[in-house]
Amino acid sequence: MHPYDALALTVFVLAWVFYQPLLAAFGQRRGGLLNTDMTVIRTAWMRTMTGREVRLMDSQLLGHALNSASFFASSNLLLIAAAAGALFGGDSTFRSVSALDIVRTSSRLLFEMQLGLVLVALARGLLDFIWSIRQLNYCLAAMGATPEPLPEAERQAYGDVLARMLNPALGSFNSGVRGYYFALAAAAWLFGPWAFIAATLGALTLLIWRQRSSPAAVAIHDFRLLLEQGSAKGPPGSAQDTPAPPDPPSGA
Repeated sequence: MHPYDALALTVFVLAWVFYQPLLAAFGQRRGGLLNTDMTVIRTAWMRTMTGREVRLMDSQLLGHALNSASFFASSNLLLIAAAAGALFGGDSTFRSVSALDIVRTSSRLLFEMQLGLVLVALARGLLDFIWSIRQLNYCLAAMGATPEPLPEAERQAYGDVLARMLNPALGSFNSGVRGYYFALAAAAWLFGPWAFIAATLGALTLLIWRQRSSPAAVAIHDFRLLLEQGSAKGPPGSAQDTPAPPDPPSGA
């Protein structure tokens, strides 16, 4: 392996492994991370849900999240099959790809490493989607088992436990989606080490920007502030008691 390829691979591994700690440190310094705000909003949602007489809307929303995770898992499986087919295609695949002028691969071993990295990134995302689906099913069962109606004094306790199921489930979903970013960055290795480094740093920058400064992140943070500002007027067990989670945010 050329030293530049080794450098590019090192940058990718560091970005992939340390993205989560970097995001947590960035959030502690500047605050207002999208995923952190969403954990607070989901907790408020679950607490509000426990006070509803009819929970059809909540089950539909959660079912939509489950369908989205299932769709991404199916799509991910197709991409894994395509990447594996190219990886195990033998000499014919290597000759066909290396004949392209834009592809920078010096040997079949390097080519297999490049495709293998894409495959690993996609496989990690698939595992995250599968785990998200399982956790969402647990949350659906718990929501179905929640007594109706609930006494006012018990709403917050039930809502907090449901949020502790829902937040990790959607955090796993976010991690699976993040896998696409790194899979695309890994695919850029086929165009050379410098393209690989640029794609890795670009994916990292884009993920952090979407967490901190994108219009969606700003609007979600404003909505969280509205929940917290209006909490003093709400009943016990509403959003006023919703603290910011101490754990680092997951996903992107």
